Amino acid sequence: MKESIQLTNIEVIPGREIVEHYGVVLGSTVRSKHLGRDMMAGLKNLVGGELSGYTELLQESRDEALKRMKSQAKDMGANAIVNVRFSTSSISAGAAEILCYGTAVLVK
Repeated sequence: MKESIQLTNIEVIPGREIVEHYGVVLGSTVRSKHLGRDMMAGLKNLVGGELSGYTELLQESRDEALKRMKSQAKDMGANAIVNVRFSTSSISAGAAEILCYGTAVLVK
């Protein structure tokens, strides 16, 4: 059975006890806009509504950042990450970093 990493955005996991603290873990990815998505977004801006191409891009980016953070925690021996947060920053015109970070711990 594959053991997964528990995630929470609070300091504890209710019903579990933190027995080891491993420190900060993070995962990040830098993504740029796609020409096709940009053109479709430009057209969508004219009529309004959700820019689904960008929504999809951001979801993929968050998923990748989470995957990298969980991998780092697992390599440390953690089975949970508490205080999970996301941050976004602009790297250049058309490119942004999605950063996911938290505290790796061992819970029982």
